[in-house]
Amino acid sequence: MFEILSDGNNLQRILLGLLVTIKIAFISIFFSMIFGIIFGVIMTSKNIIIQAFFRFYLEAIRIIPILVWLFLVFFGLPQISSISLDSTTSVIIVFVAWGSIEMADLVRGAILSLPKHQIESALSLGMTQGMVNRYIILPQITVRMLPLAINLSSRIIKTTSLAPLIGVVEVLKTGQQIIEHSMLQIPDAPFWIYGLIFFLYFIACYPLSLLGSYLEEKYKY
Repeated sequence: MFEILSDGNNLQRILLGLLVTIKIAFISIFFSMIFGIIFGVIMTSKNIIIQAFFRFYLEAIRIIPILVWLFLVFFGLPQISSISLDSTTSVIIVFVAWGSIEMADLVRGAILSLPKHQIESALSLGMTQGMVNRYIILPQITVRMLPLAINLSSRIIKTTSLAPLIGVVEVLKTGQQIIEHSMLQIPDAPFWIYGLIFFLYFIACYPLSLLGSYLEEKYKY
């Protein structure tokens, strides 16, 4: 392992790949949380068309593997339109689409779990629906959603490992390139490089897991 990493260029490449992974994960998580909250509120609508649309959206994301969505956006979209996206943008779009609807379903469930009398009482006192959302619903679901949102964030970080399959040079792809270059001189290179990547994913996700468990215990109902 030390022979591989003693080459400063290899370590630098892995760290640069890690930065790409963090960039994809951060952007995807950030927009997933925002859109997820908005979509989650909309999903509580009693409008049949809105319900049908989001149900189809949710089932399509859950039934079709994320890898297939990556291929459809990166390879398929240019074939049926004039839109051609680079690999990193394609990954972010798919991850945001996936994370948003998963978050939205969690938000919808949290809203529907609130006692109805709270909302009815607020409306009877003259509060608008916007005020009810801001002062009653959002503060309560935020507390309930934190552990679940953190868990979803961890899943998004781990799923970035699919990005190399459409050409994104993130930490896993960088590791594969180093292994291919080092295999002849260092036969056990895959063990050490993948072990290092495992460690990097672990230190990125384990604190989130601990935080999620702590918040779940703290705000247990």
